[in-house]
Amino acid sequence: MKYFSLIWAQLFRSKTRTLLTLLSVVAAFLLFGMLDSVRVAFSSGGSVEGANRLIVASRLSITQSLPIRLEPQVRQVPGVKDVTSGMWFGGIYQDPKNFFANFSVAPNYFDVYGELQLPKDQLKAFQDTRTGAVVGETLAKEFGWKIGDTIPLQATIFPRGGSNDWPLQLVGVFRSKDRTLAANEERQLMMNWKYFDESNDYIKNQVSWFTVTLDNPDHASRVAQAIDAISANSDHETKTQTESAFQQAFVKQFADIGLIVTSIMGAVFFTLLLLTGNTMAQAVRERVPELATLKTLGFKDSTVLVLVMIESLLLIGLGGAIGMGLASAILPVLSPKTQGLLPPHVPTPTWLMGVGLIVLIGLVVGLLPALRAKRLKIVDALAGR
Repeated sequence: MKYFSLIWAQLFRSKTRTLLTLLSVVAAFLLFGMLDSVRVAFSSGGSVEGANRLIVASRLSITQSLPIRLEPQVRQVPGVKDVTSGMWFGGIYQDPKNFFANFSVAPNYFDVYGELQLPKDQLKAFQDTRTGAVVGETLAKEFGWKIGDTIPLQATIFPRGGSNDWPLQLVGVFRSKDRTLAANEERQLMMNWKYFDESNDYIKNQVSWFTVTLDNPDHASRVAQAIDAISANSDHETKTQTESAFQQAFVKQFADIGLIVTSIMGAVFFTLLLLTGNTMAQAVRERVPELATLKTLGFKDSTVLVLVMIESLLLIGLGGAIGMGLASAILPVLSPKTQGLLPPHVPTPTWLMGVGLIVLIGLVVGLLPALRAKRLKIVDALAGR
Protein backbone atom coordinates (compact mmCIF):
# COMPACT_ATOMS: atom_id res chain seq x y z
CA MET A 1 0.00 0.00 0.00
CA LYS A 2 3.01 2.32 -0.21
CA TYR A 3 1.68 3.69 -3.51
CA PHE A 4 -1.84 4.36 -2.21
CA SER A 5 -1.34 8.13 -1.90
CA LEU A 6 -0.12 8.20 -5.51
CA ILE A 7 -3.14 6.19 -6.72
CA TRP A 8 -5.54 8.39 -4.74
CA ALA A 9 -4.01 11.57 -6.14
CA GLN A 10 -4.23 10.25 -9.70
CA LEU A 11 -7.85 9.16 -9.19
CA PHE A 12 -8.92 12.65 -8.09
CA ARG A 13 -6.68 14.50 -10.53
CA SER A 14 -9.87 15.75 -12.22
CA LYS A 15 -12.20 16.05 -9.25
CA THR A 16 -15.35 16.98 -11.17
CA ARG A 17 -15.06 14.12 -13.64
CA THR A 18 -14.25 11.60 -10.91
CA LEU A 19 -17.11 12.72 -8.67
CA LEU A 20 -19.65 12.57 -11.51
CA THR A 21 -18.43 9.09 -12.48
CA LEU A 22 -18.51 8.05 -8.83
CA LEU A 23 -22.13 9.22 -8.53
CA SER A 24 -23.03 7.10 -11.56
CA VAL A 25 -21.45 4.04 -9.95
CA VAL A 26 -23.24 4.76 -6.65
CA ALA A 27 -26.60 5.06 -8.44
CA ALA A 28 -26.03 1.82 -10.37
CA PHE A 29 -25.18 -0.21 -7.27
CA LEU A 30 -27.95 1.41 -5.22
CA LEU A 31 -30.40 0.27 -7.88
CA PHE A 32 -28.76 -3.15 -8.02
CA GLY A 33 -28.85 -3.59 -4.25
CA MET A 34 -32.58 -2.86 -4.05
CA LEU A 35 -33.73 -4.72 -7.17
CA ASP A 36 -31.60 -7.81 -6.61
CA SER A 37 -32.83 -7.98 -3.02
CA VAL A 38 -36.35 -8.27 -4.42
CA ARG A 39 -35.22 -10.97 -6.86
CA VAL A 40 -33.51 -12.99 -4.11
CA ALA A 41 -36.53 -12.62 -1.83
CA PHE A 42 -38.86 -13.97 -4.53
CA SER A 43 -36.53 -16.77 -5.64
CA SER A 44 -35.62 -18.22 -2.25
CA GLY A 45 -37.26 -21.14 -0.55
CA GLY A 46 -37.78 -23.52 -3.46
CA SER A 47 -36.71 -26.61 -1.51
CA VAL A 48 -39.14 -28.26 0.89
CA GLU A 49 -36.39 -29.68 3.10
CA GLY A 50 -36.69 -28.41 6.67
CA ALA A 51 -40.00 -26.64 6.04
CA ASN A 52 -42.48 -26.69 8.91
CA ARG A 53 -45.47 -25.68 6.77
CA LEU A 54 -46.33 -26.73 3.22
CA ILE A 55 -48.83 -25.48 0.66
CA VAL A 56 -50.80 -27.94 -1.45
CA ALA A 57 -52.13 -26.41 -4.67
CA SER A 58 -53.01 -27.50 -8.19
CA ARG A 59 -50.11 -28.76 -10.28
CA LEU A 60 -51.54 -27.04 -13.36
CA SER A 61 -51.91 -23.52 -11.99
CA ILE A 62 -52.67 -21.79 -8.73
CA THR A 63 -55.76 -20.40 -10.46
CA GLN A 64 -57.14 -23.97 -10.57
CA SER A 65 -59.06 -25.02 -7.46
CA LEU A 66 -59.01 -28.33 -5.60
CA PRO A 67 -61.91 -30.37 -4.19
CA ILE A 68 -62.38 -29.93 -0.44
CA ARG A 69 -62.78 -33.71 -0.15
CA LEU A 70 -58.99 -34.01 -0.38
CA GLU A 71 -58.58 -32.62 3.15
CA PRO A 72 -59.35 -35.83 5.11
CA GLN A 73 -57.02 -37.78 2.83
CA VAL A 74 -54.22 -35.27 3.39
CA ARG A 75 -54.77 -35.48 7.16
CA GLN A 76 -54.17 -39.23 7.03
CA VAL A 77 -50.67 -38.87 5.55
CA PRO A 78 -48.05 -39.86 8.18
CA GLY A 79 -46.22 -36.76 9.42
CA VAL A 80 -49.12 -34.34 8.91
CA LYS A 81 -49.98 -32.48 12.11
CA ASP A 82 -52.83 -30.23 10.96
CA VAL A 83 -54.50 -29.03 7.76
CA THR A 84 -56.38 -25.86 6.92
CA SER A 85 -57.54 -24.37 3.64
CA GLY A 86 -58.21 -21.13 1.83
CA MET A 87 -60.02 -19.95 -1.28
CA TRP A 88 -58.90 -16.82 -3.12
CA PHE A 89 -61.68 -14.26 -3.44
CA GLY A 90 -60.02 -11.33 -5.19
CA GLY A 91 -62.57 -8.66 -4.30
CA ILE A 92 -61.95 -4.92 -4.38
CA TYR A 93 -62.79 -2.19 -1.87
CA GLN A 94 -64.08 1.10 -3.37
CA ASP A 95 -61.34 1.27 -6.04
CA PRO A 96 -59.19 -1.34 -7.81
CA LYS A 97 -56.13 0.63 -6.64
CA ASN A 98 -56.95 -0.38 -3.06
CA PHE A 99 -55.55 -3.86 -3.64
CA PHE A 100 -55.07 -6.21 -0.70
CA ALA A 101 -55.22 -9.98 -0.30
CA ASN A 102 -58.70 -11.26 0.53
CA PHE A 103 -59.86 -14.85 0.70
CA SER A 104 -62.12 -17.26 2.56
CA VAL A 105 -60.64 -19.59 5.17
CA ALA A 106 -61.51 -22.70 7.16
CA PRO A 107 -62.49 -22.34 10.87
CA ASN A 108 -59.06 -23.58 12.05
CA TYR A 109 -57.04 -21.13 9.92
CA PHE A 110 -55.67 -19.22 12.91
CA ASP A 111 -54.67 -22.47 14.63
CA VAL A 112 -52.31 -23.23 11.75
CA TYR A 113 -51.13 -19.63 11.33
CA GLY A 114 -50.24 -19.06 14.97
CA GLU A 115 -48.08 -16.05 14.11
CA LEU A 116 -51.27 -14.11 13.42
CA GLN A 117 -52.65 -13.09 16.82
CA LEU A 118 -56.42 -12.75 17.04
CA PRO A 119 -58.08 -12.32 20.48
CA LYS A 120 -60.11 -15.38 21.48
CA ASP A 121 -63.40 -13.50 21.71
CA GLN A 122 -62.88 -12.08 18.21
CA LEU A 123 -61.93 -15.50 16.85
CA LYS A 124 -65.13 -16.98 18.31
CA ALA A 125 -67.15 -14.11 16.82
CA PHE A 126 -65.53 -14.79 13.43
CA GLN A 127 -66.39 -18.49 13.60
CA ASP A 128 -69.97 -17.81 14.76
CA THR A 129 -70.80 -14.93 12.39
CA ARG A 130 -71.73 -16.21 8.94
CA THR A 131 -70.89 -12.95 7.14
CA GLY A 132 -68.04 -12.10 9.52
CA ALA A 133 -64.60 -10.97 8.41
CA VAL A 134 -61.26 -10.33 10.10
CA VAL A 135 -58.53 -7.99 8.85
CA GLY A 136 -54.94 -7.20 9.74
CA GLU A 137 -54.15 -4.25 11.98
CA THR A 138 -52.27 -2.42 9.21
CA LEU A 139 -55.22 -2.74 6.82
CA ALA A 140 -57.70 -1.63 9.48
CA LYS A 141 -55.65 1.51 10.18
CA GLU A 142 -55.21 2.23 6.47
CA PHE A 143 -58.98 2.39 5.83
CA GLY A 144 -60.10 3.46 9.30
CA TRP A 145 -62.09 0.29 9.92
CA LYS A 146 -63.40 -0.58 13.37
CA ILE A 147 -65.03 -3.71 14.76
CA GLY A 148 -68.72 -3.62 13.87
CA ASP A 149 -68.19 -1.81 10.56
CA THR A 150 -69.59 -3.21 7.32
CA ILE A 151 -66.99 -3.69 4.59
CA PRO A 152 -68.66 -3.54 1.13
CA LEU A 153 -66.38 -5.78 -0.95
CA GLN A 154 -67.06 -5.98 -4.67
CA ALA A 155 -66.50 -9.35 -6.36
CA THR A 156 -64.32 -9.51 -9.47
CA ILE A 157 -64.56 -13.29 -9.92
CA PHE A 158 -67.41 -14.71 -7.83
CA PRO A 159 -70.81 -12.95 -7.92
CA ARG A 160 -73.42 -13.65 -5.24
CA GLY A 161 -77.03 -14.00 -6.23
CA GLY A 162 -76.38 -12.27 -9.54
CA SER A 163 -74.77 -9.29 -7.81
CA ASN A 164 -71.12 -8.37 -7.17
CA ASP A 165 -71.94 -7.00 -3.70
CA TRP A 166 -70.41 -8.92 -0.77
CA PRO A 167 -71.03 -6.87 2.40
CA LEU A 168 -69.00 -8.29 5.30
CA GLN A 169 -69.20 -7.51 8.99
CA LEU A 170 -65.84 -6.75 10.62
CA VAL A 171 -65.66 -8.86 13.79
CA GLY A 172 -61.91 -9.05 14.45
CA VAL A 173 -58.52 -7.41 13.90
CA PHE A 174 -55.42 -9.60 14.02
CA ARG A 175 -51.81 -8.61 14.62
CA SER A 176 -48.56 -10.20 13.43
CA LYS A 177 -46.12 -11.43 16.08
CA ASP A 178 -43.13 -10.56 13.87
CA ARG A 179 -43.35 -6.80 13.48
CA THR A 180 -40.84 -6.82 10.59
CA LEU A 181 -43.46 -8.73 8.55
CA ALA A 182 -46.43 -6.74 9.72
CA ALA A 183 -46.68 -4.59 6.60
CA ASN A 184 -47.23 -7.71 4.50
CA GLU A 185 -49.05 -10.08 6.87
CA GLU A 186 -51.45 -7.45 8.18
CA ARG A 187 -52.73 -6.33 4.76
CA GLN A 188 -55.15 -9.23 4.50
CA LEU A 189 -58.87 -9.82 4.88
CA MET A 190 -60.41 -13.22 5.60
CA MET A 191 -64.05 -14.30 5.41
CA ASN A 192 -65.64 -17.63 6.30
CA TRP A 193 -65.19 -20.31 3.65
CA LYS A 194 -68.59 -21.85 4.38
CA TYR A 195 -70.33 -18.54 3.68
CA PHE A 196 -68.37 -18.10 0.45
CA ASP A 197 -69.07 -21.68 -0.63
CA GLU A 198 -72.81 -21.44 -0.02
CA SER A 199 -73.26 -17.94 -1.46
CA ASN A 200 -71.19 -17.70 -4.63
CA ASP A 201 -72.91 -18.49 -7.94
CA TYR A 202 -70.25 -20.56 -9.69
CA ILE A 203 -68.08 -22.84 -7.61
CA LYS A 204 -68.93 -25.32 -4.84
CA ASN A 205 -66.87 -27.48 -2.50
CA GLN A 206 -63.60 -26.09 -3.85
CA VAL A 207 -60.54 -24.43 -2.29
CA SER A 208 -57.49 -22.77 -3.80
CA TRP A 209 -54.98 -24.39 -1.47
CA PHE A 210 -54.43 -26.46 1.64
CA THR A 211 -51.88 -25.47 4.26
CA VAL A 212 -50.24 -28.43 6.01
CA THR A 213 -48.24 -28.28 9.24
CA LEU A 214 -45.77 -31.08 9.99
CA ASP A 215 -44.86 -32.88 13.17
CA ASN A 216 -41.21 -32.95 12.02
CA PRO A 217 -39.70 -30.52 9.47
CA ASP A 218 -37.10 -33.15 8.54
CA HIS A 219 -39.88 -35.22 6.95
CA ALA A 220 -41.08 -32.39 4.69
CA SER A 221 -39.89 -33.94 1.44
CA ARG A 222 -41.40 -37.35 2.20
CA VAL A 223 -44.72 -35.83 3.27
CA ALA A 224 -44.88 -33.62 0.16
CA GLN A 225 -44.37 -36.64 -2.12
CA ALA A 226 -47.01 -38.65 -0.24
CA ILE A 227 -49.58 -35.84 -0.51
CA ASP A 228 -49.00 -35.42 -4.25
CA ALA A 229 -49.33 -39.19 -4.72
CA ILE A 230 -52.94 -39.02 -3.46
CA SER A 231 -54.18 -37.23 -6.57
CA ALA A 232 -51.65 -38.56 -9.10
CA ASN A 233 -53.16 -39.23 -12.55
CA SER A 234 -56.42 -37.50 -11.59
CA ASP A 235 -58.01 -34.33 -12.98
CA HIS A 236 -56.86 -32.41 -9.90
CA GLU A 237 -53.19 -33.35 -9.46
CA THR A 238 -51.44 -31.38 -6.73
CA LYS A 239 -48.07 -29.78 -6.22
CA THR A 240 -46.86 -29.50 -2.62
CA GLN A 241 -44.25 -26.83 -1.92
CA THR A 242 -43.09 -24.34 0.67
CA GLU A 243 -45.03 -21.16 1.35
CA SER A 244 -42.21 -19.14 -0.19
CA ALA A 245 -42.29 -21.14 -3.44
CA PHE A 246 -46.11 -20.85 -3.54
CA GLN A 247 -45.89 -17.06 -3.17
CA GLN A 248 -43.33 -16.94 -6.00
CA ALA A 249 -45.71 -18.83 -8.26
CA PHE A 250 -48.49 -16.40 -7.34
CA VAL A 251 -46.38 -13.35 -8.17
CA LYS A 252 -45.20 -14.89 -11.46
CA GLN A 253 -48.82 -14.79 -12.65
CA PHE A 254 -48.34 -11.05 -12.98
CA ALA A 255 -44.62 -10.77 -13.85
CA ASP A 256 -41.33 -12.66 -13.93
CA ILE A 257 -39.44 -10.72 -11.27
CA GLY A 258 -36.10 -12.38 -12.05
CA LEU A 259 -36.31 -11.57 -15.77
CA ILE A 260 -37.35 -7.97 -15.13
CA VAL A 261 -34.53 -7.36 -12.64
CA THR A 262 -31.93 -9.04 -14.87
CA SER A 263 -33.00 -6.99 -17.89
CA ILE A 264 -32.91 -3.69 -16.03
CA MET A 265 -29.57 -4.37 -14.36
CA GLY A 266 -28.04 -5.62 -17.61
CA ALA A 267 -28.86 -2.29 -19.26
CA VAL A 268 -27.63 -0.31 -16.24
CA PHE A 269 -24.29 -2.10 -15.96
CA PHE A 270 -23.68 -2.02 -19.73
CA THR A 271 -24.10 1.76 -19.61
CA LEU A 272 -21.87 1.89 -16.52
CA LEU A 273 -19.13 -0.04 -18.33
CA LEU A 274 -19.15 2.46 -21.20
CA LEU A 275 -19.15 5.44 -18.86
CA THR A 276 -16.41 4.30 -16.48
CA GLY A 277 -14.38 2.81 -19.33
CA ASN A 278 -14.35 6.19 -21.07
CA THR A 279 -13.39 7.92 -17.81
CA MET A 280 -10.42 5.62 -17.22
CA ALA A 281 -9.25 5.82 -20.84
CA GLN A 282 -9.38 9.61 -20.78
CA ALA A 283 -7.59 9.75 -17.43
CA VAL A 284 -4.71 7.61 -18.73
CA ARG A 285 -4.45 9.64 -21.98
CA GLU A 286 -4.08 12.86 -19.97
CA ARG A 287 -1.33 11.33 -17.81
CA VAL A 288 0.90 9.93 -20.55
CA PRO A 289 3.83 12.27 -19.73
CA GLU A 290 3.47 11.49 -16.01
CA LEU A 291 3.44 7.73 -16.66
CA ALA A 292 6.54 8.13 -18.79
CA THR A 293 8.18 10.02 -15.92
CA LEU A 294 7.35 7.16 -13.53
CA LYS A 295 9.03 4.72 -15.90
CA THR A 296 12.04 7.02 -16.19
CA LEU A 297 12.30 6.98 -12.39
CA GLY A 298 12.49 3.18 -12.44
CA PHE A 299 8.89 1.98 -12.23
CA LYS A 300 8.53 -1.32 -14.10
CA ASP A 301 5.92 -1.80 -16.82
CA SER A 302 4.10 -4.35 -14.62
CA THR A 303 4.04 -1.89 -11.71
CA VAL A 304 2.47 0.82 -13.87
CA LEU A 305 -0.14 -1.69 -15.09
CA VAL A 306 -1.00 -2.65 -11.50
CA LEU A 307 -1.27 1.00 -10.44
CA VAL A 308 -3.81 1.74 -13.19
CA MET A 309 -5.77 -1.45 -12.43
CA ILE A 310 -5.94 -0.59 -8.72
CA GLU A 311 -7.12 2.92 -9.61
CA SER A 312 -9.95 1.41 -11.66
CA LEU A 313 -10.88 -1.03 -8.89
CA LEU A 314 -10.80 1.78 -6.33
CA LEU A 315 -13.18 3.92 -8.41
CA ILE A 316 -15.71 1.10 -8.87
CA GLY A 317 -15.18 -0.27 -5.36
CA LEU A 318 -15.74 3.07 -3.66
CA GLY A 319 -18.92 3.80 -5.63
CA GLY A 320 -20.17 0.23 -5.29
CA ALA A 321 -19.65 0.17 -1.52
CA ILE A 322 -21.48 3.48 -1.07
CA GLY A 323 -24.34 2.33 -3.33
CA MET A 324 -24.77 -1.02 -1.55
CA GLY A 325 -24.53 0.72 1.81
CA LEU A 326 -27.27 3.15 0.82
CA ALA A 327 -29.46 0.23 -0.30
CA SER A 328 -28.95 -1.39 3.11
CA ALA A 329 -30.00 1.83 4.83
CA ILE A 330 -32.98 2.56 2.57
CA LEU A 331 -34.63 -0.89 2.40
CA PRO A 332 -35.56 -1.08 6.12
CA VAL A 333 -37.26 2.32 5.77
CA LEU A 334 -39.12 1.61 2.51
CA SER A 335 -40.10 -2.02 3.16
CA PRO A 336 -42.94 -1.28 5.63
CA LYS A 337 -44.38 1.29 3.21
CA THR A 338 -44.55 -1.11 0.25
CA GLN A 339 -46.70 -3.81 1.91
CA GLY A 340 -43.75 -6.20 1.95
CA LEU A 341 -42.98 -5.79 -1.78
CA LEU A 342 -39.45 -4.74 -0.85
CA PRO A 343 -37.51 -6.98 1.57
CA PRO A 344 -36.45 -5.48 4.93
CA HIS A 345 -32.71 -5.83 4.23
CA VAL A 346 -30.13 -6.61 1.55
CA PRO A 347 -29.65 -10.42 1.63
CA THR A 348 -26.20 -12.04 1.74
CA PRO A 349 -26.42 -13.39 -1.87
CA THR A 350 -26.95 -9.84 -3.13
CA TRP A 351 -23.93 -8.59 -1.18
CA LEU A 352 -21.78 -11.39 -2.57
CA MET A 353 -22.95 -10.73 -6.12
CA GLY A 354 -22.35 -7.01 -5.59
CA VAL A 355 -18.75 -7.62 -4.51
CA GLY A 356 -18.24 -9.90 -7.52
CA LEU A 357 -19.61 -7.24 -9.88
CA ILE A 358 -17.37 -4.58 -8.34
CA VAL A 359 -14.28 -6.69 -8.97
CA LEU A 360 -15.39 -7.77 -12.45
CA ILE A 361 -16.34 -4.28 -13.65
CA GLY A 362 -13.21 -2.78 -12.10
CA LEU A 363 -10.99 -5.27 -13.95
CA VAL A 364 -12.82 -4.91 -17.27
CA VAL A 365 -12.84 -1.11 -17.14
CA GLY A 366 -9.18 -0.84 -16.17
CA LEU A 367 -7.72 -3.52 -18.42
CA LEU A 368 -7.32 -1.62 -21.71
CA PRO A 369 -6.04 1.65 -20.13
CA ALA A 370 -3.64 -0.40 -17.96
CA LEU A 371 -2.29 -2.31 -20.98
CA ARG A 372 -1.78 0.98 -22.80
CA ALA A 373 0.13 2.36 -19.82
CA LYS A 374 2.26 -0.79 -19.65
CA ARG A 375 3.21 -0.67 -23.35
CA LEU A 376 3.98 3.05 -23.25
CA LYS A 377 7.45 3.93 -24.65
CA ILE A 378 9.25 6.59 -22.65
CA VAL A 379 10.74 8.29 -25.72
CA ASP A 380 7.44 8.45 -27.57
CA ALA A 381 5.58 9.74 -24.52
CA LEU A 382 8.05 12.50 -23.72
CA ALA A 383 8.20 13.44 -27.39
CA GLY A 384 4.43 13.87 -27.42
CA ARG A 385 3.86 11.05 -29.90
